[in-house]
Amino acid sequence: MSTDLFDGLPDLRPSREAIAEGAVLLRGFAKPVEDELITALREIVAQASFRHMLTPGGHQMSVAMTNCGDAGWVTDRSGYRYDTIDPDSRKPWPPMPPSFLSLAKQAALEAGFDNFATDACLINRYQPGARMSLHQDRDEGDFGAPIVSVSLGLPATFLFGGLKRSDKSQRYRLEHGDIAVWGGPARLAFHGVAPLADGEHAVLGRQRINLTFRKAR
Repeated sequence: MSTDLFDGLPDLRPSREAIAEGAVLLRGFAKPVEDELITALREIVAQASFRHMLTPGGHQMSVAMTNCGDAGWVTDRSGYRYDTIDPDSRKPWPPMPPSFLSLAKQAALEAGFDNFATDACLINRYQPGARMSLHQDRDEGDFGAPIVSVSLGLPATFLFGGLKRSDKSQRYRLEHGDIAVWGGPARLAFHGVAPLADGEHAVLGRQRINLTFRKAR
């Protein structure tokens, strides 16, 4: 990919919507490379399939997950953490595809965060009814790096709050190709996803895929 996804495509340049200090939505930012992303995604899932992980409290998550990169986020009875090994296959997680790395870096730069070097991508699969409760991303070793979250497939309602769980959350509709980026003063903001409404995406069917890039270590 070029240094600018939208070289020669000025009419497709996405809008940049600030939602908090340090947090923005980049509407349609991933669309120029959607085919590359989906092809790479399918290759990853062929090596490390989606699974419904257990929380430390023993509850099965409604969102199915897998990972790629140097480390993958996992949860089980022993807690939340990053691990270099897929607990299902006992093999390293699939490597991060170049298309993922490039998109994450460019989206972070567009949002105002230079030199983002992701080493972990948590891949979430939402099917109708699946949700993600409000939480903070705080298992990473470097809170100075932002979170870059790419939406593919069905639209979803993204909940974005403050630094306390009790802070009021705002609701944002995320469409296929939208990217949310948050860091700096918003890095530990509580966020989540409302239960996914049913529907049919032309390519991905009855699901939403979320690529969440982090600097885990």
